[in-house]
Amino acid sequence: MSESNLVVYSNIRNIYCVGRNYASFAVEMGNKLSENPIVFVKPTHSLEPMNGNVVSLSGKHGEVNCEAELVLHIGKDYESGIQVNELVDKVTIGIDFTYRNVLNEVKQKGQPWLPAKGFRSSCTLGDFRAITGEKDLQHDFKLKKNGETLQVGNVKQMMFTLQTLIEFIAENYGLGKGDLIYTGTPEGIGKLQNNDTLEVLWGEESLGSCHIALLS
Repeated sequence: MSESNLVVYSNIRNIYCVGRNYASFAVEMGNKLSENPIVFVKPTHSLEPMNGNVVSLSGKHGEVNCEAELVLHIGKDYESGIQVNELVDKVTIGIDFTYRNVLNEVKQKGQPWLPAKGFRSSCTLGDFRAITGEKDLQHDFKLKKNGETLQVGNVKQMMFTLQTLIEFIAENYGLGKGDLIYTGTPEGIGKLQNNDTLEVLWGEESLGSCHIALLS
């Protein structure tokens, strides 16, 4: 991991994740579209880099999914009226891992999503790239599994704009320097197998990769 990314990691505070922010994903999963952003959190203990390392996940809970997302790094404390290009200083592509069977169970019981979404190593991060404004966010992002493209997304496809997400999270939960926002995943999530290799790309640039170990 580069020195600049080590600095980012050491100062990460809250990890906010947005669900169902792509209509195509909601349809794929059989979910209704939401009038407001669906936000959940992950512990900082769930973070892993993507630097060719092995990410170990449990294989005891049934299906394990990988969901690639554009991740925003918040560079300063939120103030009312602040715009995306003033607040976000870096971006990367991350993966939100999900124990799908567990998520279905807790949803049915009306329980929190933490067991299905917040386990150790449940979110990874590629290398961060500095941005100077929203114009820098127009690249497609991609997730490849074993060399094959699994997902392709773009901010233009999101149901809620980045500005809407920032304001909603800040006003309801607070938003400050060092926070991350996983902004949602497009359609095309896949079921993981042991020894799968995952790679995230920003445009045509690879930001990181990892190998999956599903532990029995």
